[in-house]
Amino acid sequence: MSGKVFLVGAGPGDPDLLTLKAVKVLKRAEVILCDDLVHEDVLAHARPDARIVRVGKRGGRASTSQEFIDHLMIAEARRGRIVVRLKGGDPMIFGRGGEECEALRAAGIDFEVVNGITSGLAAATAIGAPLTHRDVCQGAILVTGTAQDWEALVRTRMPLVIYMGVARCAEIVRALLAAGLPPTTPAAAVANATRPDETSLVTRLDRLVNDMQRARIASPAVLLVGQTFGLEVAEEVQQHVGG
Repeated sequence: MSGKVFLVGAGPGDPDLLTLKAVKVLKRAEVILCDDLVHEDVLAHARPDARIVRVGKRGGRASTSQEFIDHLMIAEARRGRIVVRLKGGDPMIFGRGGEECEALRAAGIDFEVVNGITSGLAAATAIGAPLTHRDVCQGAILVTGTAQDWEALVRTRMPLVIYMGVARCAEIVRALLAAGLPPTTPAAAVANATRPDETSLVTRLDRLVNDMQRARIASPAVLLVGQTFGLEVAEEVQQHVGG
């Protein structure tokens, strides 16, 4: 008898932000394939006899191959087991959930997605900013730091939520300025959103790189660029460290 795979979003860090459905699924899971960014307390909801497999996937570090993860999910489900693929944030937002759905569908495995709060939303909330505001913008763009056409993104006039962009921050800032975004555009960086070691700052686009270096903000962090992230940014950078 075939089992089932659940692709579960663990949220941005704070285990209290798990959905009730995620908790219910974790209590059922016989096998949990867990990413690096998942808070350890989330696993407290797992049943005592669950097999927990660490399948870390971090940019710039040694990580478990996607092929191995797909193979393991499929193999365990074919043994009739309930499998949870546990990811930070939301599985379907830069979490390779789409690829995993394709692999499971091709293998004929029953699966379900359980959404979680994505780190981009948590990062905006951490600085007290909305992703959308009817007086400023009608949407927001979620994008990775490897985006190619920054000029096209700037033309939308929508705020940018940039995942995995810390390592390329200087390059991204240069591209946004070259595309015509004003140097005074509000910009922010939030590391470890919702965790006790959360660090955030709000500044201007042309100061973002230097201010991040002074604040020692490193990955994992989200970059935020646009008017909704600080309609009037003070001359002094606003910085917050700690929960």
